[in-house]
Amino acid sequence: MMETSPIPVVTVQTSPFEDQRPGTSGLRRKTAVFEGKRNYLQNYIQSLLSSIDLRDRQGCTMVVGSDGRYFSRAATEVIVQMAAANGIGRLVIGHNGLLSTPAVSCIIRKIKAIGGIILTASHNSGGPGGDFGIKFNVANGGPCSDTVMERIGQVSRTLEEYAICPDLRIDLSRLGRQEFDLENKFKPFRVEIIDSVEVYLQLLRNIFDFSAIKSLLTGPDQLKIHIDAMNGVMGPYVRRILCDELGAPANSAVNCVPLEDFGGRPPEPNLTYATSLVDAMKGGDFGFGAAFDADGDRYMILGENGFFVNPSDSVAIMAANLSTIPYFRQHGIRGFARSMATSCALDRVAKAMKLALYETPAGWRYFGNLMDSGRCSLCGEESFGTGSDHIREKDGLWSVLVWLSIMAARKQSVEQIVREHWAKFGRNYFCRFDYEGLDPRAAFYLMRDLETVISDKAFTSQKFAVGDHIYSVERAENFEYIDPVDGTVARNQGLKITFTDASRFMFRMSGSGGGMGATIRIYAESFERDIERHNRETQVVLGPLIAIALKISNIHERTGRRGPNVIT
Repeated sequence: MMETSPIPVVTVQTSPFEDQRPGTSGLRRKTAVFEGKRNYLQNYIQSLLSSIDLRDRQGCTMVVGSDGRYFSRAATEVIVQMAAANGIGRLVIGHNGLLSTPAVSCIIRKIKAIGGIILTASHNSGGPGGDFGIKFNVANGGPCSDTVMERIGQVSRTLEEYAICPDLRIDLSRLGRQEFDLENKFKPFRVEIIDSVEVYLQLLRNIFDFSAIKSLLTGPDQLKIHIDAMNGVMGPYVRRILCDELGAPANSAVNCVPLEDFGGRPPEPNLTYATSLVDAMKGGDFGFGAAFDADGDRYMILGENGFFVNPSDSVAIMAANLSTIPYFRQHGIRGFARSMATSCALDRVAKAMKLALYETPAGWRYFGNLMDSGRCSLCGEESFGTGSDHIREKDGLWSVLVWLSIMAARKQSVEQIVREHWAKFGRNYFCRFDYEGLDPRAAFYLMRDLETVISDKAFTSQKFAVGDHIYSVERAENFEYIDPVDGTVARNQGLKITFTDASRFMFRMSGSGGGMGATIRIYAESFERDIERHNRETQVVLGPLIAIALKISNIHERTGRRGPNVIT
């Protein structure tokens, strides 16, 4: 080994940006902002690193991963150079920079890292014209709290300089340890490039009965599956875990090569964007289908002939069948949690099992406290995310393995399992309307005025007649959440109107877009006990409720829209 001179640490002068307070899923912007605005990336990384107390930062370990989207490699190099300059002792990075969000959470927890940086904009499009995002997870493996987000934002607004080692070069394709001597640093800076799948695979092996799933996928009555990784980070995981480990034929996994632009479509696992999966399932050759988003924390499940499993139903069905999974037989089942916008299907299971049910704001970080304090074993959101206390993120592949475990144990099809669940607990019809790219001012005033309408004392006694159905308001509120663990309060989390027949609708302004205008989401839900009425079209059942929501909000008149961009 040649004696090389130590790598210099450089301090670079910069000016602050006003828009670097992260949101629900980190800082998401158009890729062009990160790539083209001088120091935009560096400022944010410095703000993020500076938000960690200096004593905790010195010599600590952090995890870095990405969903493989365009600009991830360049950004990873900058993060390595800046982590070194800011006193981080060791970085653990996925092979070629790739790690799914669940894998990052898993690795942080396993190696007791101080946190992790995930380069992803989740289900948003990739490529030079797409979106880019930086997410910060803390020591429990979960997304950082509001307090940490605020601290990053505060640092970013007054930042004058950042520290970097511009001469430090790493090879992301070479597995193993790389060490670097830095100027004025006592210990060398270490980078470890690890297999992207291995640690996470070990975790799943300890949760599930792999042999039962393998028999389901390979036995004489083999379940034929079709899995779409949507050219995001999940390709290597699907191939290694579902194909190599669990015996699914290689051709049952498609779009498994991670691409910088995800093949030119949004990597969003829903009926609008995962159309190739929907078409494949409608052909009737496969009994189970799933798609994953770019970073692998969201999923969609379809049964034979394209039978769609609503995410709110999915988490409830998992809850009712958790005893089929060894992990829960060993650890017991503590309680359940769902976001406010998710349907109440899970509540009915919790009640039957005599377990606590927590209703939280949108954002996975709220589940973390419940799980860390031993209050919650399973949680889910209507936006296609489910997870448990095995990590502190939603987990798409874990969710798929839960479903396969249930199918193996019950020896039933997806549709049979769902219909039996409805027969036992009743059916919660649910849908979501997304109005995207709205003028932020128009959206803000719409929400403000709607809150005024529903806060009026007279509103709670109001009745709405639509067709032959009369809806009587039971309560109307701006949802707020008091964390049962630490007492912190989250206010203004969405407007919720509940009717006496347990139907309800909600309005939320969403915070996870990429700075492309505002998004208003309308959620509608209606409960049906009668099994004879479980076969109706969701839009027909919820039509009257949605008509009321459109009427009292005046959303079409006020935004100039004729309808939503997306219906889920």
